[in-house]
Amino acid sequence: MSYGLERGEISALYRPDSVVDGVVRPKSAVRFVAPGSVTESRYGLFRWNMQPQAGGPEPHFHRTFSEAFYIVSGTVRLYDGREWVEAQAGDYLYVPEGGIHAFSNDSDKPASMLILYSPGTPRERFFTASAEIANSGQELTPEEWTVFLAEHDQYTA
Repeated sequence: MSYGLERGEISALYRPDSVVDGVVRPKSAVRFVAPGSVTESRYGLFRWNMQPQAGGPEPHFHRTFSEAFYIVSGTVRLYDGREWVEAQAGDYLYVPEGGIHAFSNDSDKPASMLILYSPGTPRERFFTASAEIANSGQELTPEEWTVFLAEHDQYTA
């Protein structure tokens, strides 16, 4: 996609931190910095803040969007489909559609990362729903988890 007019236009969008929504989960919080609803579905950008020993999702993949992970602070274990690496501030992992990946904070210190995904599917729905499940103490059967994850384009590897 390219811009076809000769002159630029006034179209930038400023979002102060005070308007950014998010969800709090046990041991982590997700901030919806720029969901697809703000970026014309071009991409989404979330900030994932993890407490010490927060853990993370099992290895999984997505069929319809790519993801990138940029470590802001702390140590985050990243899985690239082959091996786990101890990623530090400034480290980056790109995962194309279908790429197996996972992340985890297994350290005794907090960690934070940015998650960029493209296109900007309404990924915040997954994080909100999964936080509601985690925060309520509700336990899903393995079959219910499989259905829930598939509804949000997340498949266990």
